[in-house]
Amino acid sequence: MADGESSRIQCRLLDLPTRGYFWERFPQPHAGVDEVGRGCLAGPVVAAAVILPPELKAYKPRLTDASAAAKKRARKQFGLPGLDGLADSKTLDAARREDLAARIKGCCLAWAIGVCWPREIERINIHQASLRAMERALSRLCSVPAFVAVDGTHPVPVALPQQPFVDGDALVPSIAAASIVAKTVRDRMMVALDKRFPGYGFANHKGYATEEHREAICRLGASIMHRRSFKGVDEKYLKERDSLCLPGI
Repeated sequence: MADGESSRIQCRLLDLPTRGYFWERFPQPHAGVDEVGRGCLAGPVVAAAVILPPELKAYKPRLTDASAAAKKRARKQFGLPGLDGLADSKTLDAARREDLAARIKGCCLAWAIGVCWPREIERINIHQASLRAMERALSRLCSVPAFVAVDGTHPVPVALPQQPFVDGDALVPSIAAASIVAKTVRDRMMVALDKRFPGYGFANHKGYATEEHREAICRLGASIMHRRSFKGVDEKYLKERDSLCLPGI
């Protein structure tokens, strides 16, 4: 899509209630879309779009004999058959995310990935890159959804009925599923980039602004996988020592 084209797309916003299992009243089939990697110093922004089966109805888990910790954990999860434990990816450990990602891909009607790499992030800014990654994910779905539930406050530049939801990955199961798929895909990409750009610890911190990462940038200089305009990646350290090589997903 050309740079100016996305701004001309008329997003069809809906205003749906957010009480109870409100997502079951979405036009069907609907897609959830979310991105990960927005705040990282290095690596791509990765978005995922997921269409869960409309017949996947939520249920309330029986917690009468559960411990207080189990009840608190369950309240943050969506009770969906076959996807027990589905929740915001940020609340899950890596092993649980990988398990859920495999189950999501196995039961969903469609899923797709959109990626925006550092050079493009630098050219159009991180906000536009996040929207573009989500737009790419939606455009690559093998079926067109009747409605899109978007994580965040801004609509995606696609001509589909949609609604943004603040903290959507904690409110809408399809957005939570998209966040898990996007996170697991991006984590694997960062592990692959760790081999391409050794010494930065990408496999450990996944590009986030940890002390280990900042020290590596000071020691080695920034690679072409770093976002030079971000605080913590000083341009004077930038050295394009390797040609761009995008790893497989």
